[in-house]
Amino acid sequence: MGEQTQVQTQTQSQSPASSQPNSDVTSATQPTPVADVSINADVSQKPSNPSKIPIRPQKIRKLSSNPTSTIATTPIIKPLSAEGEINAALHHLRVVDPLLATLIDTHQPPAFESHHSPFLALTKSILYQQLAYKAGTSIYNRFVALCGGETAVLPDNVLGLSAQELKQVGVSGRKASYLYDLANKYKSGILSDETVVKMDDKSLFTMLSMVKGIGSWSVHMFMIFSLHRPDVLPVSDLGVRKGVQMLYGLEELPRPSQMEQLCEKWRPYRSVGAWYMWRFVEGKGSQNASVAPSVEGANVQPLQQIEPQQDAQQQHQLQLLEPINGMGNLGACIWGQ
Repeated sequence: MGEQTQVQTQTQSQSPASSQPNSDVTSATQPTPVADVSINADVSQKPSNPSKIPIRPQKIRKLSSNPTSTIATTPIIKPLSAEGEINAALHHLRVVDPLLATLIDTHQPPAFESHHSPFLALTKSILYQQLAYKAGTSIYNRFVALCGGETAVLPDNVLGLSAQELKQVGVSGRKASYLYDLANKYKSGILSDETVVKMDDKSLFTMLSMVKGIGSWSVHMFMIFSLHRPDVLPVSDLGVRKGVQMLYGLEELPRPSQMEQLCEKWRPYRSVGAWYMWRFVEGKGSQNASVAPSVEGANVQPLQQIEPQQDAQQQHQLQLLEPINGMGNLGACIWGQ
């Protein structure tokens, strides 16, 4: 009876987790099975528990050879000359800016129409630089006649004109170099009328700013009055800045860096908001109107009195046009309207 009880006790004392016989003795006198396996294991065999080993991806993805598959496309934005866009812009601006709504009620709506190709419009902007409107128009007309008409103002024809020929019609050597640079960028394929029209605003600004003689102000004017882009804010334009100052009752003229924040609510129709700033300044009298570019009127000298610190390029480019005197569409003389 005592032996039977002893056998039962030994059987019950064996743990289920201890499946190997004499494990205590083996562990005291021999290397552990784990150490033995790590030394003698065949590396060609698969591990017994692969789930514990990080598995690196075996498949290598190849990049697509089609570049368009990796470039995000820019949604098509309707120009302001498209049917219904001006009404949509005015409705939006009335809702988001009650102060601007008052200006909208007191002025005729803008009209954005252009009959010039991008290349011709850019050429015209170069020719008018630092000139009064009448002088610029005279040189432009002679230049067009030299090319054989406006339809003949093409990159190849411009490159075919000598500097001496251009000088004879009033184009300075510096402006001739600007015209050649623009024409060369068209001829090389860097620019074209088609790509200019299709570029998004940021890319277009970058590309056109690479052309000699075309600065940020000229690009903004081109985008608004030639391409009719709806959301362009000429932050450095003195007329727009003056209009914003008067509209919001600011003590000082807002800096270009402040303009983005002040006019943020106008998105996506900041071009139309800028147009009303020019109208606002124009309506305040001849002194204020002198800061807004236009076709007719007096000299632009008051511009320097209003802000002597204005950037030199801005001052030069503002002199492309004379102050507004009742003209309905700013920029028409230079952008072909």
